[in-house]
Amino acid sequence: MAMIERILPSPVNGGFRMENYWVWCGSAIRGEDGRFHLFAARWPKHLPFFEGYQVYSEVVRASSDTPEGPYQFEEVVLPDRGAEFWDGRMTHNPTIHRCGDKYVLFYIGATFEGEKPTAEELADGATAVTRASYSSIRIGMAVADSVRGPWARPDAPCLRTRPGKWDGSVVTNPAPCVLDDGRILMYYRANTPNGLRIGATMAEELGAPFERISDDPVLQFEGDDFVEDPYVWQVDGHFELVAKDIKGGICGEVHAGIHARSDDGVHWELCDPPKAYSRRILWDDGSTTAQGCVERPQLLIEDGVPTHIFAATGDGPGGFRSCENTWNMVIPLRREG
Repeated sequence: MAMIERILPSPVNGGFRMENYWVWCGSAIRGEDGRFHLFAARWPKHLPFFEGYQVYSEVVRASSDTPEGPYQFEEVVLPDRGAEFWDGRMTHNPTIHRCGDKYVLFYIGATFEGEKPTAEELADGATAVTRASYSSIRIGMAVADSVRGPWARPDAPCLRTRPGKWDGSVVTNPAPCVLDDGRILMYYRANTPNGLRIGATMAEELGAPFERISDDPVLQFEGDDFVEDPYVWQVDGHFELVAKDIKGGICGEVHAGIHARSDDGVHWELCDPPKAYSRRILWDDGSTTAQGCVERPQLLIEDGVPTHIFAATGDGPGGFRSCENTWNMVIPLRREG
């Protein structure tokens, strides 16, 4: 059954939101307590959305008795810890996974010197501080024995940029897939003059270094189409992927989700149909809305089967810069067969 055909109505009161905060990202897992734990990013809502995240975002944890939620805030997981650390001033893009008996939280972090800009200073757009923060973004992973922590934060990123290469400016949007043999296949996004591109790396085990498995990007499309926010999982010896279609030329809808498959994790082909989900959402009260954003898709996988899509969402006419409210939403998936 195609992914788009498995989409069920989303709970109006599900997911995770926080008053007075922008909420973004959102990755859920069943904890050792049997409850569901959602890792998301937040930053104060009085700040501009885009400029604010670059210097104020922090990763938090919320929990619920059910996958749909609503999720209740529990704690800040990756707070500001000082400019001397590579991830000391900002954390974002959390994605939570199990690797053996460990919980592994992948995320992006950044650092910068000096005071954080005020809302007034950010209102005019990028500042020297936001530019310094964005250019320092790298990917890291924190490890814990419990979904509640404590989390061992790394002294160095697990993935850096490669100066002079296509991924020389920034590495972001981590998308790890823990393989059956314990290896970790991780995808990431980088910015290029021709648009966003997706690369792939592999670690032989938890704690081993990530090495590129392709010197070039692994997702290429005709024309000027490209994606971001990949999520990859393993299914019966092959891989599947959902990602955000930036321009809409791949799946037919701007900022909707594409669905692709690969036998080796490097060479990808679009599924039929290529659309994984739409920004037009059917809610469980019977209403339908065209969301301004449905981004950073993350799957809840139980016994190897995707059961829910979690996504950052927002209202407005389209794009996160036009949102008045953002939160994490949940899209239940119909069981195959």
